[in-house]
Amino acid sequence: MAYRNLTGEEISRLEAAGCEAADWKNVFVDAPEVAHIRRVRFSGTVRFGRFDREFELPGGLRKHAGLYDATLHNVTVGDDCLIEKVSNYIANYTIGHDTVLSNVDLVVTEGPCRFGNGVEVSVLNETGGREVRIYDRLSAQTAYIMAMYRHRPALVKALDALAEAYAAAQESSTGTIGHHVNIRNTRFLCGVRIGDHAVLSGVNRLRNGSVNSNEAAPVTISHGVIADDFIISSGSHVEDNTTLTRCFIGQACRFGHGYSASDSLFFSNCQGENGEACAIFAGPFTVTHHKSTLLIAGLFSFMNAGSGSNQSNHMYKLGPIHQGILERGAKTSSDSYILWPSRVGAFSLVMGRHVNHSDTTWLPFSYLIEQQNTTYLVPGVNLRSVGTVRDAQKWPRRDGRTDPERLDSINYNLLSPYTIQKMFKGIQLLKNLQYSSGELSDVYSYHSAKIRNSSLRKGIDLYRTAITKFLGNSIIKKLENLPAGASDEDIRTMLRPELPGGKGKWTDLAGLIAPKGLVEGLLDRIESGQVRDLAEVEATFRRMHADYYRLEWDWAYDKYADFFGFPLETVTAGQVKEIVEKWKEAVIGLDRMLYEDAKKEFNLASMTGFGADGSREDKEHDFEEVRGVFESNSFVQAVLDHIRTKEALGNGLIARLRA
Repeated sequence: MAYRNLTGEEISRLEAAGCEAADWKNVFVDAPEVAHIRRVRFSGTVRFGRFDREFELPGGLRKHAGLYDATLHNVTVGDDCLIEKVSNYIANYTIGHDTVLSNVDLVVTEGPCRFGNGVEVSVLNETGGREVRIYDRLSAQTAYIMAMYRHRPALVKALDALAEAYAAAQESSTGTIGHHVNIRNTRFLCGVRIGDHAVLSGVNRLRNGSVNSNEAAPVTISHGVIADDFIISSGSHVEDNTTLTRCFIGQACRFGHGYSASDSLFFSNCQGENGEACAIFAGPFTVTHHKSTLLIAGLFSFMNAGSGSNQSNHMYKLGPIHQGILERGAKTSSDSYILWPSRVGAFSLVMGRHVNHSDTTWLPFSYLIEQQNTTYLVPGVNLRSVGTVRDAQKWPRRDGRTDPERLDSINYNLLSPYTIQKMFKGIQLLKNLQYSSGELSDVYSYHSAKIRNSSLRKGIDLYRTAITKFLGNSIIKKLENLPAGASDEDIRTMLRPELPGGKGKWTDLAGLIAPKGLVEGLLDRIESGQVRDLAEVEATFRRMHADYYRLEWDWAYDKYADFFGFPLETVTAGQVKEIVEKWKEAVIGLDRMLYEDAKKEFNLASMTGFGADGSREDKEHDFEEVRGVFESNSFVQAVLDHIRTKEALGNGLIARLRA
């Protein structure tokens, strides 16, 4: 803008409208006239633009842009803003165009400020040791490395230095409020940077933080929110007396109903209502809705906390130094309790109170059930649970990120090298238990948990079925364009891996499933100083995510020899046909289990409470009106369609192989 000093006539008009200035020479304008400025005190250097537009408020009330009843100190105001009823003052801010500040108390930046960047968050261990330095563009993957790779102190030091450099670059004595921002009925903003299209309504206090809103993914903060030392990412909503202290809020998160969190990281699509969090690492889709639920000193992702869920990190010896991990997809039932340290395997369900420090890392998709103060483990049973499949289907649908630039890399797959490698080891582990304790033992002991004989045998069968399904899915995908009459050599050529790097152990970096070897390669480069900034770190994680399916095949390629007994380097059409036949049996078998599990939701016991004042017939009719009938349920139909589709897919490939 081409700012100029006020003319003598303009100063006279402003003074006649109740305005005053410490020195009119420090007031600059870009407007042809000053009719829409009344009862304003100017201090320091103040610049403002034009006031040409009108704002339409809810209910149809219209207000003209301008400055009314405010004190401004070292403030730059863009075109077509409405600033009114500032009971205290606005100091050291640059305000974008088409922005409204109405009925606010104090908006100030005091001294050099980094707006939440560089704040250290003590996750997992309340007493320190796993601090993560937050910044605007922090991803779940980078935060995971910062927190969980403390066995590589040089790496952590290098990442911390990169984060500190980014934070230092954000330092300024002037805060910013973006374009098209709406701030109403808000009390105290101190050292806060606010992005475009943000809405702040009824906020109590925001101090030392960034609200990274943009036009594609606006941020809303409202009604009694208090936040200190924070960063809130694009597309998030924080409302209804939520309190945040030293927290990072990822993209498309939602918090409300008095939720309280301190020293915690929440990444994409997390939700928190009513309860409390302390020192947690909440990976994508960590959800807690209940007033009596406490999440503390834990690592979670794709997790749903039941009402009254609780953990304890204090054994009254050396203080709250204990931590725990619920791997991706693990859930807790109502009134569950876990005494840290413990580790729960992926996609497992925790029911009851557990005080024995169990570790089920290598037994995913399990139930942990407490009976008479004893933890019983049921391996693999969640593979046949309709709830597990429903969760896997809903997560991608509920991804609320509208920002074209997504910070977190999220893989939604239930079956992946990460979980299948656990099943391979889980089968061997369960067989070793059988061998060491005898096949006729009633109960086996494993990591402070008990496994019944029947559960152990079923667990082995379920893991085998899931591995067959995964490997079958992979080979069918590779051969989906196989022409009829292709030779064995044509098949082998189509099956050769395209991208190396997938072999070996895989890991879950808070949503990103990737080969550990590739991750370690990146970490080596960071440690040696070859990686110069955090943008390169994030770009490498995104590249791993984009290459997932090619890397997955590189991992799976070697597993056929171990599992089916023949390597793909010398595979024949007949052997592929054998794999597909076994795959069909596995897929349809699992789907039949899901079908039977879903049917339980429609049995007579589930109708309890329906048709309260009528006969059994009334109960059934009432149930059908509310819940529908089993045969027309959308999930049941999806399962049946899946059976038909997969059967046709398998038969089609078998027909081409026969040709």
